Amino acid sequence: MVTFLAGGTGTPKLLDGVAAAFDPERVTVVANTGDDVELGGLLVCPDLDTVLFRGGGVIDRERWWGIDGDTTATHEELDRLAAAAGLSGGPRYLPPDSQTAGRRIARWRRFSGVAEFMEIGDRDRAVHLTRTSLLDEGQTLTEVTRRLADAFDLTVSLLPMSDDPVATIVHTDSGAMHFQEYWVAHRAAPPVADVEFRGAKTADPTPAVRDALDAPVVIGPSNPVTSVGPIRALPGVEDALDDTPVVAVSPFVEDEVFSGPADDLMRGVGWDPSTAGVAEAYPFADAFVLDGEDGTDLDRPVVRTDTRIDGLDDAERVVRAVADALAEVR
Repeated sequence: MVTFLAGGTGTPKLLDGVAAAFDPERVTVVANTGDDVELGGLLVCPDLDTVLFRGGGVIDRERWWGIDGDTTATHEELDRLAAAAGLSGGPRYLPPDSQTAGRRIARWRRFSGVAEFMEIGDRDRAVHLTRTSLLDEGQTLTEVTRRLADAFDLTVSLLPMSDDPVATIVHTDSGAMHFQEYWVAHRAAPPVADVEFRGAKTADPTPAVRDALDAPVVIGPSNPVTSVGPIRALPGVEDALDDTPVVAVSPFVEDEVFSGPADDLMRGVGWDPSTAGVAEAYPFADAFVLDGEDGTDLDRPVVRTDTRIDGLDDAERVVRAVADALAEVR
């Protein structure tokens, strides 16, 4: 058994090659849900959905989110209606007293669907409709995710990090904002002062997640702050990571990040934006996989390979390096 912690696009890309070293039916993926938003009454779970769509063979591999070839008629009509009605664009937060009242899926992440600021494809929206409706019927997010995983014929086991809502809030020079507002609406432009995982202290990892963390853990080249940070912020997760073998793949080559806002976010929370900073941020990691051109000297075992992942062959190569690193620390 092996467990991958997933967020963003780094770890999902790595999962393409998982069968090169592991039996996919014995692999569990614990996905970050701090990025989730309620948009127009529908719960959108970007990191869960990236794993679902990748495993189902429908992911848009140019963007690494959404469904390949999806149409956007509903999204476009929402924009048209907003303009015709004289309504300003998004993101439009619901009022503060609505953020924690009413439906349980709320918690500091509720946006109006008027002129929605995230482009949601029509088939993609069907997933969110199904998810939200099943939650409204009383199922947990874990139960709903299992049903969706069946619908997409996933081989690996996919778990949300918690059934309780957590919101990643980025504190910037322009004020506090949900991660999706920071990343999608503002394109990560505002300087970061801090990052908060609101609700994490009162959220719980599910029993299935606790069991999964008893197995060796792989942290792919995902953002250490907003992809992995919310999972780590849950009670008991840090202790579990201390007690099991952990291998991490750096999302940097020395101080050059592969993609996304990891460098700005790491700098904002006081970590050096580099492989050395990732090692400092992951004191529980027993070994690292680094790029062959990354000369960072670490105090833990290191396996080096070309860590750029642009396709299946790349993913398989990095997965084999992960397996080699795990063999050194198990």
